[in-house]
Parts: sequence; C-alpha cells; structure tokens
Amino acid sequence: MIYLHDGHIREIGVDWQRLTDIIEDIVKIKDAGDSVHPIKPYLRFRKPENRIIAMPAFVGGSFNISGIKWIASFPDNRQLGLPRAHNTIILNDTATGKPAAFIHSGMLNGLRTAAVSGLMLKAYIAARRPSKLRLGIIGWGPIGRLHLDMCVSLFGDMLERITLYDLSGVDMETVPEAVRAITDIANDWQSVYRNSDVFATCTVSAQRYIDETPPKGVLLLNISLRDYMPQSVAGLKAVVVDEWVEVCRENTDVEQLHIEHGLLESNVLTFADVICREGLATFTKEEPVFFNPMGLAVFDIGVADYYLQEALRLGKGIELEDAHPDISYP
Repeated sequence: MIYLHDGHIREIGVDWQRLTDIIEDIVKIKDAGDSVHPIKPYLRFRKPENRIIAMPAFVGGSFNISGIKWIASFPDNRQLGLPRAHNTIILNDTATGKPAAFIHSGMLNGLRTAAVSGLMLKAYIAARRPSKLRLGIIGWGPIGRLHLDMCVSLFGDMLERITLYDLSGVDMETVPEAVRAITDIANDWQSVYRNSDVFATCTVSAQRYIDETPPKGVLLLNISLRDYMPQSVAGLKAVVVDEWVEVCRENTDVEQLHIEHGLLESNVLTFADVICREGLATFTKEEPVFFNPMGLAVFDIGVADYYLQEALRLGKGIELEDAHPDISYP
C-alpha cells in the first residue's frame, strides 16, 4: 500500500485541465449508473460544531476504484494553529478489497472542490458565451486560493477583473503574480457580490449574511453552502445541485429554501443535467445560476485514484509494509 501526503501531491503537480476532465468523466459515469455512493453519515460528539464525515464510493467506467474519504472539520482548530479540516482517503482494489493507498491530504480535498467548480464554470461559459469575466471570491483560505488558481489556469484570458474579500484581510502577496494587476481587495462582501459575473463563497461563516438578490446572469458558486439568506435566492429558477438528497440537509442554503420557500427536487437541475444534457440552455442569459455542490465521494475517490496512478508512474509516495497475515485459518 502506498502512503501519500500533501508533499507528494505537490510534487506530482496540479493539472487543472486534467482534473476537470476527471470530474466530467465521473459525472458521466455516475449518470450512466456505474457508481455507488451511499449518503454521507456525520459523526458529532461533545461539540456540535465539530464533525467527521464518512464518504464511501465506487467509481466504475475507466476508473474501477473504490474507497472511502474520512474528513474531520473542527472550526476551532484555527485558534490552535491547525487546519480546520483533516482529510484522509483509503483506496481499495475492486477485485479483492485490498487497500491500495492511504492518503492524508487537505490539498486533495481543495483540488476536488475547485475542479468541480471549474467544470461548472466551463458549462456556464459554454451556455452564456461571455467575452470577459469578472471573478469575485469571498473567503481567502485554502479553498478560495485554489479556486483562483484554477480560474487563472483555465480561464485566465477571460479574466477582466478579480475582486477578493476576507474578514481577516487579503495580503496581495498571496495573489498569483500573473493577475495582481487586475486584482482588487474589497472592504466588504457587497462590493464583490454586486460587481461579479462569477461569485464564489469559500467561507466558514457561522451565520448567513448575503441578504441581496444576485446580479443578472451571475454564476453563484456556493462552495460553503451556508452564506445566503433564503429570501435572497428564493426567486431563482436555475438552481443546480450535485445530488438533492445530499445537499438538502445539514442546514444548507438548499435545505432552508426547501423549508421556507418550498423548493423541491423537481425544481432543481443536477450537475449531470448541466454537463450531460446542456441544462443551462433552457434559461435566459439574464437568469442567475445558483450552484450548490455538497461534495460527492465519487469525485474524491476518482481524483485520489488519479494521484495514486501518477505516484506509481513517477515513483512518489511511501510504500507501507504488508504484514502478510496468516490466512490458514478456516
């Protein structure tokens, strides 16, 4: 079994085009019915704001891999100088169940998240055909930074303006040098929200704060899932989810829309509707698109398998000893 950590992932490198292609392949595999991902259980104890989530999945098609993601989210960790989230993944051979890899990588979680957003943004651009994009990001932690890296890599020629905001401030030195000349640091979220064509919430906000209806035609990448007051997005027609049964729970914005405004599964598009069936083409260009990705284990397992295969090809990682247990018992 191979052990991989963030250092190995960085050594292998980030190919955003390849990662978004992987997400697209998995969307199509899932849509064809060749995947399994039971609904995620949440483990909570003592402090309800802390959670550990189990995300098992099988991805068929060209991947043919199974495994489980076990991710802990402890918001107070930042006060201890620790990451908020600790992400681990075990991959298993689908023929024997033998463990193939153990991965401890917060970076991998961020790469999957941004790659999903990247594929959604590709579909938005294909449907709306904008000539330029004004990108706004709220929250300048690892997820926000990876979203900007992804956008610069895949859509850099289209970026007209970038606006960032974080309650703790944003150091311009942390912005990729290639886009600093077109980047603004905002003093509030409102100015970012009102002046963006693509607006990503990458926060850990404990309270919903967005109380304005969105600008016409904007793509709202609701990564953190709990930033919008329900009334601000209640009138939107183009609501997209990765999986209704996953996202309509755990106090997400979609669940609040369901409870307070009667949003139903039949009222939303799935990620597969958008990618496989050009679902956004049914809306006018002025209609905002509200994307709510809860995060599906099939994407994590698929991306992890890509890094496992690259590690094997490049000779990266640490080989863990097989204990060769006695199997002579009845």
